[in-house]
Amino acid sequence: MYDLSDTIVAVSSPATGQRAIVRITGPDTIDTCEKIFCSPIPKQTSVLIAGAIAIDHELRIDAKLYLFLSPYSYTGDDVAEIHIHTNASVTEAIMRDLLGQGLRMAGPGEFTARAYLNGKIDLAQAEAVNEVVVSSNKFQLDAAEKLLSGRLAETTAKVRSAMMDCLSLIEAGMDFSGEDIEFITRAEAVRALAEIKVELEQLLSASISYESVIDLPAVGIAGAPNAGKSSLLNKLLGKARSIVSHKRRTTRDVLNGLLTLAHCRCVLFDCAGLTRAPNNILDKLAQQAAIESLRKALVVVLCVDVSKKARSEWSEDIAIRKLIEPKALIPVATKSDLLSEDMLAGRLAELAELFSADFILTNANEGTGIEQLKDIIDQKIIELAVGSTKRNTRYEIRDTKYGVALTARHKQAVTEAIENVGESINELKAGNDEVTAMMLRAAYQAISDIDSAGRIDDEILERIFSRFCIGK
Repeated sequence: MYDLSDTIVAVSSPATGQRAIVRITGPDTIDTCEKIFCSPIPKQTSVLIAGAIAIDHELRIDAKLYLFLSPYSYTGDDVAEIHIHTNASVTEAIMRDLLGQGLRMAGPGEFTARAYLNGKIDLAQAEAVNEVVVSSNKFQLDAAEKLLSGRLAETTAKVRSAMMDCLSLIEAGMDFSGEDIEFITRAEAVRALAEIKVELEQLLSASISYESVIDLPAVGIAGAPNAGKSSLLNKLLGKARSIVSHKRRTTRDVLNGLLTLAHCRCVLFDCAGLTRAPNNILDKLAQQAAIESLRKALVVVLCVDVSKKARSEWSEDIAIRKLIEPKALIPVATKSDLLSEDMLAGRLAELAELFSADFILTNANEGTGIEQLKDIIDQKIIELAVGSTKRNTRYEIRDTKYGVALTARHKQAVTEAIENVGESINELKAGNDEVTAMMLRAAYQAISDIDSAGRIDDEILERIFSRFCIGK
């Protein structure tokens, strides 16, 4: 799959940046740098050299060379990074020159693949590198950093050790079955395997899932027609994304925008106003689309018009609340500018009594309560996505017992191991020691595949690293 005897090169910086970074690794790294860099290059240590790089026989540009010597580099081979402030045309000329000298263009993730193949990182950490690069919010980045720290490998190593200890004793008993020797009683082996199964189940349940944070969280705005949903959406986004009108049912489609909060970004959407009984087929279809979108949302902001003149007018809002099943609900009292301060206190108390929840008072025209609402949305997302603790009005990612992040591949491996350990317990109780040992070995292999303590198929490696961008 990868030829470690090649010297590879790639641009590892964004194409739109003002600074270009050209990365080289392999056995000919130093010789290549000596040919194009106009300053002497020491070969005894990792260094930073300021000088110039030769583009052709006439053109020289200022450059910095970061040299990391084997085995103390990221890849385990000699690594060079050439940093230059220039345009895309000059960067392309440098790449053509390097490729003309016999270097090969790196494939997706090949620098990280070399780090893995040279034993600098395990496979789970290699996957974490890509997750750090593509992270789109704080939750995903935090999960990737936990994985990169190697804590998953530490956890699986302990589980593997316990599995191997138990397997060794079971197989030793099989080897000396004709002798009056008992290495471990059947009851002790069952207890040991049960503890291993619990450890694996806790690892699966207590860990962060990338799939739960890889997409931006969705936050929906719900409410009756003309409850102020569109005005609130526009105020939160800071732009006129939704049409605002005094006419009922102005919004029929699901409208959305990107909302940046203190700790993450989320997709904020507004949809058709909800009613107890839609008037026609169009209203019914719009309401079905709205309810479906709200049920998929992580957080729902329920808008209730606080300026309604009679308590009975909120009966529709109460019915609407029953139509949706949010994971987290934030009740918001809208249109507070239409009432005096003396009346607002009484209305908020009535709403709290009717809905059994405290309402946030907002005024989309003047911005009242908007920042408070953003903070609460941010808090709810954190609590639901990864768990949180409050400290000095800031929120931190909760550090659970395991505190590691699992990709879909990891979850599949852990699930497979749990099933095999469960089967081994059943077979052990039935007196089938040989089948027990076979199932336990299968569980051991499944866990080993997470960080490649066992042999990883080339096809799996290619699938993992093909998701990387070139230059990483």
